[in-house]
Amino acid sequence: MGSTKTFASLEIMTPLSVSRALLNTSIPTLLFLALSTALLYSIAYAVYQLVFSPLSALPGPWYAAISDFWLTTHVVRLQQCRTVQALFDLYGPVVRVGPNKVIFCDATTMRSVYCVHKFDKSTYYKSLLTNNNDHAMTTLPHAEHAVRRKAYSSHYIPSNLALFQDELQDLCLDLVDILGTPGNTPIDCLDLFRHLMVDIIGTTVFGRFPGSLNNWAKNIQDPLATAVYDFPKRGIMRSAVPTWAWNLVCRIPNNRLRQICDSDRIMAQFVAGHLYEMRAKMQAGPVDGQADVEKFPLLQRMLLHRVFATNESLPDKDIISECMGHLVAGVDTSSTTLSYLLWELSRRTDIARRLQAELDEVMPDRAVIPDAVTLTKLPYLNAFIKEGLRLYGAAPSLLERVVPSTSPSGLDDAFDLMGYAVPPGTIVSTQAWSMHRDASVFPSSETFLPERWLAVEGVDGEEERLADMTQNMMPFGVGSRICGGQNLAQLVMRMAVAAVARNLDVAADVTQTNERSMEMRDAFVLFPAAKECKLMFNARKN
Repeated sequence: MGSTKTFASLEIMTPLSVSRALLNTSIPTLLFLALSTALLYSIAYAVYQLVFSPLSALPGPWYAAISDFWLTTHVVRLQQCRTVQALFDLYGPVVRVGPNKVIFCDATTMRSVYCVHKFDKSTYYKSLLTNNNDHAMTTLPHAEHAVRRKAYSSHYIPSNLALFQDELQDLCLDLVDILGTPGNTPIDCLDLFRHLMVDIIGTTVFGRFPGSLNNWAKNIQDPLATAVYDFPKRGIMRSAVPTWAWNLVCRIPNNRLRQICDSDRIMAQFVAGHLYEMRAKMQAGPVDGQADVEKFPLLQRMLLHRVFATNESLPDKDIISECMGHLVAGVDTSSTTLSYLLWELSRRTDIARRLQAELDEVMPDRAVIPDAVTLTKLPYLNAFIKEGLRLYGAAPSLLERVVPSTSPSGLDDAFDLMGYAVPPGTIVSTQAWSMHRDASVFPSSETFLPERWLAVEGVDGEEERLADMTQNMMPFGVGSRICGGQNLAQLVMRMAVAAVARNLDVAADVTQTNERSMEMRDAFVLFPAAKECKLMFNARKN
């Protein structure tokens, strides 16, 4: 009886005793207890990730299994692609790079993840929101993305883009005029091509030239081109800090920082203004100058689009965000790849002469660029473009996807990733950088060799070799989430390269533009280390 009473007293008094003990404990002791608890938790977490996690069997550095921090340091240093490639070289085609992240480098698995199973995107893509709203690129679920894609997919089919060829030709010839200006002074092609792409996207998406290329020629700062250039920086900065800290950053009285913070707003105002103007014209009657009723800029096409499930028009905010997304996705990417292509022409006279010889035959008039169909049939031009996309594709980084919680069998089974059981919720990804540098598919993979894309007559296995290379290529992504504007990007590259190479010789001052200045950096998209590509152009002699 006495023992029972004593036990009851202890049971009742224990919480009070603990409270009194904590109140009487010194601050250093409390700190010691807190640190000890944190240390024990960290040790237990590390042991679980290294020994008991379902991913513990996968190869990879031990510190990667414990924290994402080590990979983040390489992201900040703009060297994620090279770091991931080094891991593949060391550990093989499957590597664990985080507590919940696995990367792979295999064409069959790539098709399984992105094409067959069509895994949803990870939350990383939310850092690319435009106007604080989703667009196709930031819509994570595959099914929801498919609905958004229907609003613009028909705009980018080759037959529709061909309707804009006259406008694209005028812009490419304007580009040649700027590059061919006498003076033989280096021109920053990266900046110039960015303005070219703003005008091209403006023409095909909004139905008019924003005048960005003309502003560049007159040395006038173009707010829209600057905003498009700044937006990726804004996304990286915003994703790295909480909202309250981001709001403080945007209040710092620094003009350049304010430009970056305002890039989203500047683009949104530009797109919204064109949306309201386009709607007013559509309500007043046929759009002026639209001789062919099928020749709609994307903005008009989206205003006419009806969602199949509801038969309702798209909300203005969705149209604005989508068009902003096309600006961001189309400008810096194409301008970067074009810059690297011309850099290769500047240092490889053998490639330049062979390309020019092919173009001379189909472009007797230097001021008339062949139509899109003719350009796609030029073997060396297309081999040159493909090799540029292989080495200098502007989106070479990891494309994260999430293993779904329910397998096709209806059970919560693990996903078989090259023999490893990967549980639902795991982030899996591959990167174009590594797929394009697989030495078993691309011999001398770091060397720019357009000839690798040309079939050698009389050699057995050429079809299989070309097919293997094609299957490993993913410069615009792969599967149902592939870049919607890839056809426009490739058309512009063919036209711009044809116009420049047919009319001009390209050279570089190696003291300004060389291997070191053009060394690739990646912040999801690619850019040269010097953030510029200065080249010189001279008119070709007959």
